[in-house]
Amino acid sequence: QLQLVESGGGLVQPGGSLKLSCAASGFRLKYYTIGWFRLAPGKGREGVSSISSSGGNTYYADSVQGRFTSSRDDATNTVYLHMTSLKPEDTAVYYCAAWHVGERSDSTSLSSVPYDSWGQGTQVTVSS
Repeated sequence: QLQLVESGGGLVQPGGSLKLSCAASGFRLKYYTIGWFRLAPGKGREGVSSISSSGGNTYYADSVQGRFTSSRDDATNTVYLHMTSLKPEDTAVYYCAAWHVGERSDSTSLSSVPYDSWGQGTQVTVSS
């Protein structure tokens, strides 16, 4: 059974940093593009970042460009989202999702449409 589990969320002050993890079980991440999405109260789901299965291509939303970095470690079947210079508007539940593209693909997407496996989410709260 394919499963994604996010961790690393929490409460952080504005300007602080957090590193989210997305651990996969039941499948090998190296065949998947992994996206990070967030859902804030009163707002629609927003694609935050996407990292290709090759690891060579990343794509970020304008709202997080230059502050968030996605990386992957296929040896441990884990993808990370390193968030810096956090703002109150980054407060949301963060989800990772997997899109089967095959090994060494450079495909990325901030749309939720192609992703068919989702984690349960981890809460990130940015507040003083």
